[in-house]
Amino acid sequence: MRTHSLALGSLVAVTLAAAAAPALAQQGLDEPFQKTFREALAGKTVAYVPVAMNFDLTEGWYAGLKKELEPYGVKFEIRDPNWNTNAGAQAVTSLISEKPAVMVIHNPDVQTYAKLLQRAENEGIYVIQINMGSAYRSSAFVGANWIEIGERQTEGVVKACQGKSNKIAIIQGALSAAASAYTLKGVENVLAKHPEIKVVSSQAADWDAAKAKAITQTVLKQNPDLCGIVGFWDGMDIGTAAAIKEAGLTGKVFLATSGGGERKGACELVKNGSFDLNMSYDVPTQAAQMAGTIKWLLSSGVKAGSVKGFEYSTLIPITKENADSQTSCWNLSDLKK
Repeated sequence: MRTHSLALGSLVAVTLAAAAAPALAQQGLDEPFQKTFREALAGKTVAYVPVAMNFDLTEGWYAGLKKELEPYGVKFEIRDPNWNTNAGAQAVTSLISEKPAVMVIHNPDVQTYAKLLQRAENEGIYVIQINMGSAYRSSAFVGANWIEIGERQTEGVVKACQGKSNKIAIIQGALSAAASAYTLKGVENVLAKHPEIKVVSSQAADWDAAKAKAITQTVLKQNPDLCGIVGFWDGMDIGTAAAIKEAGLTGKVFLATSGGGERKGACELVKNGSFDLNMSYDVPTQAAQMAGTIKWLLSSGVKAGSVKGFEYSTLIPITKENADSQTSCWNLSDLKK
């Protein structure tokens, strides 16, 4: 009788446990959007027109886009004008007739591509502008807020000049480029609050390191007590830093610049004292933002040109204190993996 009671109790316990357990045979649900998402991207072409390849910004953007989009079957076309604005305009014109799904454009100036980009969107091609925008507002702009960069660089220089000569120089990029014109406005915003600061030179080096070096050499000969320089791009300001070093003024003339934050370039130059401040707009994050925007545009089905948006980069000030940080600097080789 006792054995029968134990068996009955065990049977009841098993029955109750089975009743409480989830139904293991329930079927999974098919996520309703992933199929249409993949179909929207598969086989689409993204055309990329930088001002030139073979430097950290443009190589980093391209590597980041490929890493994010190629797994979904997206194809890429690169048209490299190699700093030739006319060649760039011809490349954009040719691409419009080829009708890629998306064009990623790095404008050399505000006007040259503007009407072409509007034409591209009228033809149904999404246009994303990176870092240097044109006068035409396309579906998306991803890039630095140059006015903010100019303000923060100049604030750093003004602070470094306290108790010194208050003489500074400005090394601009290409005068017609949005990046240069907007950065200069940021510089002016800060200088308007500091009448004690005297600008002894403000010249354009056209993004050319050799020109930047020559300008800086002349300025330092004329103003050996210069206390600071605001440079507009670290690729160009390699020349600015070289002139400061040759004059024996590294650490005495505060050099503020900006760039994409690549370890072998920007961060190493901050570590060795060539740059005192480098405002990074963080190329890998920009590439990811562009890729995300492309995914959304292609999967949304919105008409090209019908939406307009901006994604300004969160800036990272690179100084000696954080130049070794993995979050401040990046390696191009890692982005290409």
